[in-house]
Amino acid sequence: MIIEVRKLNALKKYTGEFEFVYNAPKDKLLLPFVEFEGDIKVKGVFEIYEDDSVGVDFSIYYLLKGQCSYCLKPAQKSVEFYSEVLFVPEDDPDYYFYDGNRIDLAPAVNDAILFSQPDVLLCREDCEGININ
Repeated sequence: MIIEVRKLNALKKYTGEFEFVYNAPKDKLLLPFVEFEGDIKVKGVFEIYEDDSVGVDFSIYYLLKGQCSYCLKPAQKSVEFYSEVLFVPEDDPDYYFYDGNRIDLAPAVNDAILFSQPDVLLCREDCEGININ
């Protein structure tokens, strides 16, 4: 999950693609009784700009499995999320920071995981919850 900016600049390669699988930390799960089923797939492109900032566009794909938030039956949901981020070599709270040499994509991917999770995990879209009758 590293982009070697200095090396790519030396090679005059200013754009590229990447793809990898990521084993997300369990503390990135927001819903109780839910887990990631397998690894998270990450696929994207990058562009190094003249001011040494780096634009990164990527998508994440993963499967959530666990208990339905309404009725507690088994449930799962495939998630796909697209993100566009900018890494800059100076401290700026609006962008991701990198040291001018290497970019670690983990903070941006972790944020995408947090933003992409549903508010509830349902066994089916019309789940009415636990039937107490």
